[in-house]
Amino acid sequence: MCMLFVTSIFIIINIIIIVYLLITCLFTSPSLKCEQRRCCWSPVDERHIPWCFFSIHHGYTAESQERMPSPSLFGEDIQELSFQAEMQTNNRLRFKVITDTQRFEVPHEHVKSVKSNPSSPVSDTVEITHDPFALIVRRKENKKVLFDTRQTSLVFADQYLQLTATLPSSNIYGLGEHVHRHYRHDVNWRTWPIFTRDGMDNLYGHYPFFMCMDEGNAANGKAFGVFLMNSNAMEVTLQPAPAITYRAIGGIFDFYIFFGDTPEQVVQEFLELIGRPVIPPYWSLGFQISRWDYGSLAEVKKVVERNRATGLPYEIQYTDIDYMENKMDFTYDKVKFSELPQFAEYLHEKGQKYILILDPAIATRKREGNAAYESYDRGTAQGAWVYESDGTSPLLGEVWPGETVFPDYTSENCIQWWVDEYVRFSKEIKHDALWIDMNEVANFKKGSTKGCQANNLNYPPYTPKILDGVMYSKTLCMDAKQAWGSHYDVHSLYGYSMVLATEKALQQVFGENRTLMLTRSSFPGVGKYSGHWLGDNAANWNDIKWAIPGMLEFGLFGIPYIGADICGFFDNSSEELCRRWMQVGAFYPFSRNHNAQGYEDQDPAFYGPDSLLVKSAKHYLIIRYTLLPYLYTLFYKAHTTGETVVRPVMHEFYTDPNTLTIDRQFLWGKHLLITPVLDPGVTKLTAYIPDALWYNYETMEQLTIRKTSVQMDLPGDTMGLHIRGGAILPTQRPDVTTTYSRRHPMGLIVALDDNNQAAGELFWDDGDSRGTVENGNFLHYQFSLKGLLEIWCDNDSLDKPSRFLCFACLLDSNKTLRQSVVLRIATTIQSNYFIVPTLHHTQVLFLRNLNLTLGETYLVEWKVLPEDYHRFDCYPENNADEAKCTARGCIWKTSEIARVPWCFYPEDYGYRVTTIRETMAGITLDISRNKKYRSSAYPGSPNIDTLRVEVYYHSSDMLQFKIWDPATERYEVPVPLSVPDAPETDENKRLYKVVVTNNPFGIQVIRKSTGTKIWDSSVPGFTFSDLFIQISTKLSSEFVYGFGETEHPTYKHDLNFHTWGMFSKDQPPGYKMNCYGVHPFYMGLENTADAHGVLLLNSNAMDVTFQPTPALTYRTLGGILDFYIVLGPTPEMVVQEYTALIGRPVLPAYWSLGFQLCRYGYANDSEIESLYKDMRKAGIPYDVQYADIDYMERQLNFVLSPKFQRLPALVDSMREEGMRFIFILDPAISGNETRSYPAFDRGIEADVFIKWPKNLSDDIVWGKVWPDFPNVTVDESLDWETQIYRSYTAFPDFFRERTAAWWLKEIKDFYENTTFDGLWIDMNEPASFVHGTVGGDCLGNELLEFPPYMPPLESKHMGLKHKTLCMNSEQILSNGKAVRHYDVHSLYGWSHSKPTYDALLNVTGKRGIVVTRSTYPSSGKWVGHWLGDNAASWDQLFKSIIGMMEFSLFGIPYTGADICGFFNPAEYEMCLRWMQLGAFYPYSRNHNDPVSWDTTFANISRDVLNIRYTLLPYLYTLMFEAHTKGNTVIRPLLHEFVHDKVTWDIYKQFLWGPALLISPTIIKTLWVLQICMFRMPTPLEHINLHIRGGYILPWQKPEISTFYSRKNPLGLIVALSDTGTAQGSLFWDDGEGISKHFCLGFGKPFQHKVNIPTIAMSST
Repeated sequence: MCMLFVTSIFIIINIIIIVYLLITCLFTSPSLKCEQRRCCWSPVDERHIPWCFFSIHHGYTAESQERMPSPSLFGEDIQELSFQAEMQTNNRLRFKVITDTQRFEVPHEHVKSVKSNPSSPVSDTVEITHDPFALIVRRKENKKVLFDTRQTSLVFADQYLQLTATLPSSNIYGLGEHVHRHYRHDVNWRTWPIFTRDGMDNLYGHYPFFMCMDEGNAANGKAFGVFLMNSNAMEVTLQPAPAITYRAIGGIFDFYIFFGDTPEQVVQEFLELIGRPVIPPYWSLGFQISRWDYGSLAEVKKVVERNRATGLPYEIQYTDIDYMENKMDFTYDKVKFSELPQFAEYLHEKGQKYILILDPAIATRKREGNAAYESYDRGTAQGAWVYESDGTSPLLGEVWPGETVFPDYTSENCIQWWVDEYVRFSKEIKHDALWIDMNEVANFKKGSTKGCQANNLNYPPYTPKILDGVMYSKTLCMDAKQAWGSHYDVHSLYGYSMVLATEKALQQVFGENRTLMLTRSSFPGVGKYSGHWLGDNAANWNDIKWAIPGMLEFGLFGIPYIGADICGFFDNSSEELCRRWMQVGAFYPFSRNHNAQGYEDQDPAFYGPDSLLVKSAKHYLIIRYTLLPYLYTLFYKAHTTGETVVRPVMHEFYTDPNTLTIDRQFLWGKHLLITPVLDPGVTKLTAYIPDALWYNYETMEQLTIRKTSVQMDLPGDTMGLHIRGGAILPTQRPDVTTTYSRRHPMGLIVALDDNNQAAGELFWDDGDSRGTVENGNFLHYQFSLKGLLEIWCDNDSLDKPSRFLCFACLLDSNKTLRQSVVLRIATTIQSNYFIVPTLHHTQVLFLRNLNLTLGETYLVEWKVLPEDYHRFDCYPENNADEAKCTARGCIWKTSEIARVPWCFYPEDYGYRVTTIRETMAGITLDISRNKKYRSSAYPGSPNIDTLRVEVYYHSSDMLQFKIWDPATERYEVPVPLSVPDAPETDENKRLYKVVVTNNPFGIQVIRKSTGTKIWDSSVPGFTFSDLFIQISTKLSSEFVYGFGETEHPTYKHDLNFHTWGMFSKDQPPGYKMNCYGVHPFYMGLENTADAHGVLLLNSNAMDVTFQPTPALTYRTLGGILDFYIVLGPTPEMVVQEYTALIGRPVLPAYWSLGFQLCRYGYANDSEIESLYKDMRKAGIPYDVQYADIDYMERQLNFVLSPKFQRLPALVDSMREEGMRFIFILDPAISGNETRSYPAFDRGIEADVFIKWPKNLSDDIVWGKVWPDFPNVTVDESLDWETQIYRSYTAFPDFFRERTAAWWLKEIKDFYENTTFDGLWIDMNEPASFVHGTVGGDCLGNELLEFPPYMPPLESKHMGLKHKTLCMNSEQILSNGKAVRHYDVHSLYGWSHSKPTYDALLNVTGKRGIVVTRSTYPSSGKWVGHWLGDNAASWDQLFKSIIGMMEFSLFGIPYTGADICGFFNPAEYEMCLRWMQLGAFYPYSRNHNDPVSWDTTFANISRDVLNIRYTLLPYLYTLMFEAHTKGNTVIRPLLHEFVHDKVTWDIYKQFLWGPALLISPTIIKTLWVLQICMFRMPTPLEHINLHIRGGYILPWQKPEISTFYSRKNPLGLIVALSDTGTAQGSLFWDDGEGISKHFCLGFGKPFQHKVNIPTIAMSST
């Protein structure tokens, strides 16, 4: 009867249910009438759903066990069947459907009826229905139905068996061997053939086993497995019911069902049946190299030597079939591989191993010189071959050597022949293990050289969906005869039988040595003897991904020694692909790099010994070798209990539904999570962190999240490795081979869980002998930590070295190990003793030099002692020792904590208060040095014993305290600040109170509203000497931002003892490199979400050190201490108050917010003209063009090169079309020209250049910069100091008013000839290409060039004069006071800025813009800034965001980085993503150009710049608010959402003002942006932008420049808040005038009536 319920309200539900349960009845053309088979016909609109399906009229009845009357599907139906079932163990059910006549059954060594006494009868598990026959398998504990065949009927014909069962969930895993893209199966009508084949559909192995979870959401973690012991060709279909259908074309139904409480238990039960895996020899876990067709042994050795030379761990070398004579087994090529008999010894000399290959097919031809091929002759004589259907004629095929016969490994004659041949060959060619291939069995002919007969074995009634749809394609005829039966039945057992025979051969050759076997074809049970590789993959990004599901499946199948060909077998591998594959392959159990004939080498050293690939591969192979004791122990567990080695995440976290589909990450056992990068160009990866405590293996830092996805930063040389809390992992110091590493001491990594507990174990034997577990000849340790670390040996039957454990590394989940630790060891064989541990990290404790003996039991105890983080460094220089320390009057005490100073100040080191006077306006103190300690730690820098301290209450939110020498005048920074005319004398209005402490002296600034101490210098170490001043303060929290200018890797500072130098320098951005500007200002966030800012007004060379206390130490080389603190209390208010102090930022011209182009290296004016035309043709918005120093004649300021003589006219024509032009000017002026150079001549006349002090010389302090001598050939290969073609240059002293006048004159003269709109000033740190002066001989006090204390500046060994002027140079302040360059060096760019800005306004009469490289607090009043000479690299994208946010703090909002980078060639995708990011820099300049790529690049650039130009009215308004209120423009998220502490760490997104969120893509090949829990698509043409509800943004239709866009009407974007309101404002003026403007407000009353188009956005 056929029924389809399509009535009433249940129409959709019932159709879906029934469709999901349709079982195919018709496999060929519909013309074979479905009804003739008494099946049901119902076409549906999806082709993959069967239209013809079984009715209830098929099958068998249970009473008679006879077939019900129905038409036959494929003929020869079996009319009577028998059903048998037994509970073989408590967790294993076996049931069989058999016939009365003998049918083929798999002759598996482990298939036997197990006589046991299970605790429950079979009826507790199996239920039978009678008419028709069906069975239901339940879990006995809860009666959950797991395997139910009632939905359709059993079919059992001679050559067609079919059974369908519904399953409890779609979480199905296993079935093989195939390339599955994912570990969990797709149940949408997917059919998988199973039949061993050297092909790409059904692959090498035969595995009709699957595991299924009991529940769809895996709520209870229970799972079961189903194994069909049948070797015939078959297919399985998975359908959405969920259900599985088996179709086999022979044998019987012999099912085993395994019940597990966990997925891992299911595997253990399965392996108990088929045989648990072999423990491979220890050395086989090392890294291995192979390829097909080296060509000669000389080439093999070349590969060996070059990889040895890199020093990377490298264990095993292979040779493929090319070592053979004409690819014939048991031979070798005596020409190309003449020294092969000695090759193994060559490898053994360096602790390496040699593995060779053998194929099953044996050539029938003669050997070279017509010599007999004795292996073939002996095999023929012994009857070792597979025969044709006649049983007497050897079946002939063709494989690598040509015509071949095929050994029948199911025959005892063949086994004896194979063992004998292998023994003979092993005596000739020494090797260490065997690799067997092509054993599916593979044949290059279809069936045989004769073809195959037309019979029902070669052409059965039904052929599963196997390769080519032909049974004998690429293999043997199915009617061929073997000892176990027809090849039709035993084909998929060929590899299995070869493994059994090879195991006997290996035992004969290697005796008690374990050796290794590696097979391509396999069948359940092979893992007991052999490993497997995943076959002939290809060098592509798909195969690197799909290898992980393959490994996980073979873990299910009982072959844990598994891996894929690293870097791919076919095709050439790119460096990036091979690098990433080497990383993940370092964690394949079988880790081998292998590739095919005809492709480029891909062994690691091929890419170069210094390549990133080699460095990365070496790094992760060292980690692998470090963890080999753990991996080896996992193989022991697999061998003894059946646990998996490479483990799916869901096996450990089976109740978390998120893990059910994870197959791009995997585990080693329980405890090591491996997260590889498997896609090109990716350096940030979204990975899942399972529900446990995890530690980053490489940094040893604890992850703070769990059971969620996280974005990992994984640059090209990095992958994710995490240790699970609760693990104790045995380790060993690695070496280049295990021969050497096994001689090294061992250790433990102890990772504490949430309960501060951990456990683990170690299996250890000699690594090579057979049967060590069975013979008990091994050592086994249990490790446990519950307060004490117990190291317990429960088996000790191994000849062992004297030492075992030499170190332990403890990772602490609760940060209880932050301080000193004392260790006590208790043992039965020696007395207690103490070890001094090392605290490498705030959560990592290293216990070293333990020297514990193998075989003994130990208890390890430690306790925590306080103190170390409160030390303040007394010896910040290198090479501290106890003598030097105590000579300074300080304390020397070692610490276990890394970076903690061992030399530190006594508690009373510093000054004491002698007098104090308080007024309503402040405090005045005199303090004196504690003379208990020596007078000066720095020779030549005497201490100043008496100091004056003034505390000024300037306003309710700002105070100042100043410390100086009242007896002797000292240099003070000549930067004017804006402080109120009158102090805030009303204490009730002040947000702060100040407390002075004594002995040691300190100042505490307390926020009154919260009681938080935002400054607390009442700590030891305060020093005030002539050339060295130091003061420390405790911080209110660990959240500190600012200090510059240097490249910081994060916006929030890392407080783990990091020191940052500050001294302006011509230094491109780099980690801990002091760069162009100096900004001794930071903002601190308090734990209450209040914020404050601190400025040290000091321009001398200095550094700041953070420490985890949290605390901060300033060290400066002169001047005084002059601190200003602003109280906020919000981050935005901090910046407003700070810029009110130092000066509000300049308002740039409107056009300067347009897109700008520049490059260093324009050849001539024609190149600029062509670029301009190309940009206009592309329609890309573009406002400003630059000329770098190449426009100058010989890099002389104000002199036009002959190659740019047309430039003034070009500039004029561009400006007529609405463009603007900016020229560069450097400060250095050539001083020894051969003809008159007006700029220098007039400078001499006005006396504007920096000179020596008159008591030393009246000469100019000469340097060398860009200007060249005339008529010289430039030799760029020379270093800067010997480039004789450089002119001597003089440096203007811009402090002097006469210099400003001279500078204005030169700019005005230049403007009269060459019009411009803005100026770009560079090299004003000031930079020089010689050190100090020409010749390097600085006059005067040498201590100024090499001060007693040198901050950690770039090239500090060269002194402060490195790449700049002598520190003894003299400059004259505007008040006529002479100062040393030593004191004002970092103010040079600051002093350069105002004269340049004033000159620009003077000569143009308009606002324009000046951009400068060197800055100091208050520079923003006149100039913008770019972030310097960056590089074209991906990391510069996010670092530019950090830089902009920091300059927002520093009061310079007009800032940006060189888009696409200044140095190095830019990469397409990177430059495009940078264009998108740079479109939202306030200062948006590309130091390349967007038309130099292709049309797509130009179009995407145009589109994103159109967005910028649309929003320029909003950006301009933000600039106005910065100018008038001090608001930030580029705004960190924490400024707007300070109560959301997640924002305190965000630096890869930013805001324009309060309302526009920019989330750029800054990772290569990232198409989905993960922001916290949100995933945002980010295709190449897209940047994520979001408008905040509650705001109104002014906009304007974009054009090709602001000249045209400003002519368009304005509009509003209204984004409503949750309450339906919004507000905003608009500032508008002529865009470049010096004073005219007006402002509109939106969302609140205002007077101006304007007709503005509006775009409304609503929260609904």
